[in-house]
Amino acid sequence: MKNFYSFAMMLSASFAFAQAGGPASYYNGVDFSLTGNALKTALAQKITSTHTKTLSYDDAEQAIQIIDLDPQDATNTNVLLLYGFSNNICPSSQADDNDHRRRNKNSDGGGATCQWNREHTYAKSLGTPALGTSGPGADAHHLRASDVQRNGDRGSEKFAAGSGNSRDITSSTWYPGDEWKGDVARMMMYMYLRYGNRCLPKNVGVGTAVASDSNMIDLFLQWNAEDPVSQYEDNRNTYLGNANNAYGQGNRNPFIDNPYLATLIWGGPAAENRWPSLSTPDFNPLSAVVVYPNPSNDHKININSDMILDGIQLININGQIVQEIKNPASQGNTYTLENLPSGFYFLKLASNNQLATKKVIIN
Repeated sequence: MKNFYSFAMMLSASFAFAQAGGPASYYNGVDFSLTGNALKTALAQKITSTHTKTLSYDDAEQAIQIIDLDPQDATNTNVLLLYGFSNNICPSSQADDNDHRRRNKNSDGGGATCQWNREHTYAKSLGTPALGTSGPGADAHHLRASDVQRNGDRGSEKFAAGSGNSRDITSSTWYPGDEWKGDVARMMMYMYLRYGNRCLPKNVGVGTAVASDSNMIDLFLQWNAEDPVSQYEDNRNTYLGNANNAYGQGNRNPFIDNPYLATLIWGGPAAENRWPSLSTPDFNPLSAVVVYPNPSNDHKININSDMILDGIQLININGQIVQEIKNPASQGNTYTLENLPSGFYFLKLASNNQLATKKVIIN
């Protein structure tokens, strides 16, 4: 089971965020005192309503030549390559000395040697239905420049845990590389919020579903926390977020602006909080526990928790303890109470000095 860290409840979007964390004006109307699914819904509405310019697939290719430029390259000649790493193969006339990591921005095409092409980080065939090359298939927030061969090696393999450089983990899974795993996680989160059931995280990665949202997997939460946002990601986000730019979509990726938003929505290890001017009182992670079915018609309830529970109490409306279990046993992340009498109850949960109470109805 995963360990929860303290995570935060934000107050409002009226604070002036640093440009690196997104302009405050973009988030006008978003209530950052929300957490969980409510915050997810609010951000999904924001990035959808502000997506005012839809790019074609060719537009996205032109955008990549701008937004994927290497921030360390003062000449604005080279784009960074997703999944890339240092490896001397390509001649200097076609690429720099890191052929898998950087490539001349004009070396785009289908050639297998020393060229880059557009990588759908959310693989087209894994969408439901398939993404194609329009709509979500042309959304530049998840299209990246990638070495043609590295792109082909990944194909439509699902993302999976690993370490080091990008590589196949199995014949059907792919690790994007230590440098890129956070980028991938934040792009997958964006695609989920922007396109909903068409781009479910569980369909593009291998991991355990989080308790509060069976469509999100712990792998992306871990990568989001382990690999902080880079200047490269900020540059992409700022350009695409401005619809006045030639290929600007008008919307931003909130998880680049602040990776901690993922922690507030789905829990998991605490990611970087890029908005320190916002108050961050401790949030009780037990509030993310899911109790189902509720109401129950078979005198049984399940408690899905990413935290190990130290105790469970079922209390009736008169304040009497009907059932108490200390150090309860679980199956995976699920605790089950059976043979419960009909009535309205308070379910009191304890874990690691934290307490939470849920209302339960047994029909």
